[in-house]
Amino acid sequence: MAFTALLANKMRSLLTMLGIIIGVGAVIAMVSVGMGVKSDVVNSISSLGSNMLIVSPGSSNTGGVRGAAGSRTTLKYNDSQAIKEKIKNVDFVSPSVSRSYQIVNGNQNWNSSVMGVTPEYMSIRSLEVGTGSFITESDVVKRNRVAVIGSTVATNLFGASNPVGQNIRVNNQPFKVIGVLESKGQSSMGQDQDDVVIVPLTTAMERIMAMDYISSVNIQVSDADKMAQVQEDIEILLRQRHKIIGGKEDDFTVRNMTSLMETMSQTTTMLTILLGSIAGISLVVGGIGIMNIMMVSVTERTREIGIRKALGATFQNIMMQFLIESVVIGVIGGIIGIGLGCGLSMLVGKFGNFTTVISPLPIVVSFSFSVGIGLFFGIYPARKAAKLDPIEALRYE
Repeated sequence: MAFTALLANKMRSLLTMLGIIIGVGAVIAMVSVGMGVKSDVVNSISSLGSNMLIVSPGSSNTGGVRGAAGSRTTLKYNDSQAIKEKIKNVDFVSPSVSRSYQIVNGNQNWNSSVMGVTPEYMSIRSLEVGTGSFITESDVVKRNRVAVIGSTVATNLFGASNPVGQNIRVNNQPFKVIGVLESKGQSSMGQDQDDVVIVPLTTAMERIMAMDYISSVNIQVSDADKMAQVQEDIEILLRQRHKIIGGKEDDFTVRNMTSLMETMSQTTTMLTILLGSIAGISLVVGGIGIMNIMMVSVTERTREIGIRKALGATFQNIMMQFLIESVVIGVIGGIIGIGLGCGLSMLVGKFGNFTTVISPLPIVVSFSFSVGIGLFFGIYPARKAAKLDPIEALRYE
């Protein structure tokens, strides 16, 4: 009977469902985009390395004067050696320096970030060499002019040919390519992680950049539970080495990548909830549309209700008839909305350069909401129909 009543007014039923269809589709699409952003951020931070601390020069205070004069040059190579020797629960320590230079191969050139590191950097940042090999401790000691390049640099300088064994020029100095890194793609900030040239730390400091300080120290902690303790131990050690006493501000910053991941994860979760909530408003609007149309339906079918009651239909019979009609609208609208939402998510992922993640939870929640809204907003019109006086209803024109 519910289906018959809905089919008798196809256009009206479709327009009633439209609010539910758009609501469910919007919730699924918005939540999938939000979850895709979260996935990108987590993967990007994970690609930097697990259980990682980064020590950088300069005060962490962003207000007022930022540390002492020349605080950007306060981190020395010996500081990284002290961390390696004296701090417990540390697996790898790799100091690094970084600047941008023009890289030349024959008549091809490319501007890229040149990083000076030690062999431990490969383990800390979870790097993999596609062809060739990574720099060794011997390269660092001997200040060898060797380089490991990212896939972006390899493509732009060498095209389809194998770069290993060939020479490039970094800041007009010759370097031999000994390896090409496996691609890691873009970071969450849109930076190309494959646009890099890695050389031995000592070679970069003395032969390219002419500097006696380092840009950062990358540290891999052996256990995630000991991150806070290791961070505190490093801060104490560096304060002692830099002779920072009392309430004087640190001239270095220690960043915990695990804490950063948790913070970013919480932020993107809130973004997902916000997007889903905004889209969910259209579900409520769709529910109001159901109530509106069901009220019109009660008014139109007053004589029908009167005849049914005169023939013995009870309060529950009439209530159930109109409730089933409103729930059917919610169910059909929800099913169509799920298809629309999943389709939109795939289109956004394909053409919008977004990562989208379709998960069962938002589908189940939005569908349950559509059915619940159909039930909730159908109760008042159903009660109104069921409470009609059959004598008055039969008189109604």
